[in-house]
Amino acid sequence: MAASTGPDDGGKEFADKLRAGLIGYGAAPFIEFERKWYSGNEITGYIDNIADALQKAGVSSEDPVGMVVRNRIGHGAAVLGFIAARRPVAMIYSYQSAESIARDIEQLKLAAIIVDRDDWTAPVAEAVSRVGSAAVALSLHTPTVELVAVRDHDQHPDASLGPGGLHILTSGTTGPPRRVPVPTRVLQHTVLTMTVGHTPAPDDPPELVYWPFGSIGVCQLLAAPYSGKRMVLLEKFSVEEWVRAVKTYRVKRAGVQPAIVRMLLDADIPKEDLASLEFLPGGSGPLEPGLRQAFEQRYGVPLLWAYGATEFAGSVCAWTPELHRQYGTTKRDSVGRPLPGVEVRIVDAESGAEVPAGDVGLLEARVGVIGPSWIRTTDLASMDADGFVTLHGRADGAINRGGFKILPETVRKALVAHPAVRDACVVGVRDPRVGEVPFAAAEVQHGMPAPSEAELKDWVRESLPSHHIPVAIRIVDTLPRNAALKVRPADVAALYPEP
Repeated sequence: MAASTGPDDGGKEFADKLRAGLIGYGAAPFIEFERKWYSGNEITGYIDNIADALQKAGVSSEDPVGMVVRNRIGHGAAVLGFIAARRPVAMIYSYQSAESIARDIEQLKLAAIIVDRDDWTAPVAEAVSRVGSAAVALSLHTPTVELVAVRDHDQHPDASLGPGGLHILTSGTTGPPRRVPVPTRVLQHTVLTMTVGHTPAPDDPPELVYWPFGSIGVCQLLAAPYSGKRMVLLEKFSVEEWVRAVKTYRVKRAGVQPAIVRMLLDADIPKEDLASLEFLPGGSGPLEPGLRQAFEQRYGVPLLWAYGATEFAGSVCAWTPELHRQYGTTKRDSVGRPLPGVEVRIVDAESGAEVPAGDVGLLEARVGVIGPSWIRTTDLASMDADGFVTLHGRADGAINRGGFKILPETVRKALVAHPAVRDACVVGVRDPRVGEVPFAAAEVQHGMPAPSEAELKDWVRESLPSHHIPVAIRIVDTLPRNAALKVRPADVAALYPEP
């Protein structure tokens, strides 16, 4: 592997340790993908082949590149190699149309594009040609690394993509995915936040890696070689493959999110199959108390929930096993305490002044490695006297129904409390009379008869004021979700049967 040469000097320590970790596997197994183990030498060989192809295409070691990224072995090798070399990398969302991928390529105007053979379509090839980018296609089949377009040297990439590290995608749950720069030095902080409460060792069971690489979840990929561990890579989460890996390798912990917890419960996985799990750290959305209780009672595995955002390069608050032992029974709805190197405060939306302990306001965080500024979110939260943070929904999602303010999460909690509702999403839709009204989509529990719309409205009416009752509730088998299994509110809003 080539030595690090990129401009992000603040990330040299992390890049050097990552590169040493990659080399250290040698002939030993490193990544399992599609039930086949790849050695460290095979992965570093893949990395070297990609670097050679870029060099032949006229792309320097410091030029920013883009990746139409998928959770596949070649893509994983490419990301690891680029971060170890401190090369700037812009992630391009692969779960979109070929025309949308092409549009991203034209907007970015990068020196090179790394693309899976499956995504090397006519629109993508034409976009690469128009902007003069080089292109390298990856495949599990021969040839595994193929130079398919050379660079036009009259082309000039966006200067804002210059610093080493990742330009990753937000989840897209509140709008189109957008890129957030995460310098190499910040990636080290993000990886370390994933190990709070335990010290990973090379002989530990392998990491389970299945969060989409285009998002901050890519740090799952970086965590294994950083600590010398093996990993099991899944292209997409599936209950069958996730449980197989846990059972086969006696995995002790693996990150989850609410949809995964529900899927495991719905599949009625035998308790003994998850017996090796000590705890499951989680995040990427609120965890309703009923879901937590059902999972922990069935499997005896604590769910240690966390809170973070792409803008923070990962989690800012989390539970550790030690905190759970001390406070797990008394602060179950909390997302834990601020992590090392992170400050959190709750402020009034109008004045910006910090609110008293226990009061609800907007969450702000300051992450030392990112910079000295406080970053304000649109998340409503409170912090108690012991420093534990509890979330109360999103201020930017509030629905103004003729002057009455409705938090979608409040209505959603009422809906999911119904025994036949597996999950729900509540959004605001336009109304000519009162401006905006709540609309809901409800996902039915497997094996249960679907409740009627009238039944669910009556259910909400029993616990909330009348202005919270959705004007319509669409009963669905499955809520629309993105690649990270988060519900897409815009797609839910599209289900609204406008009069």
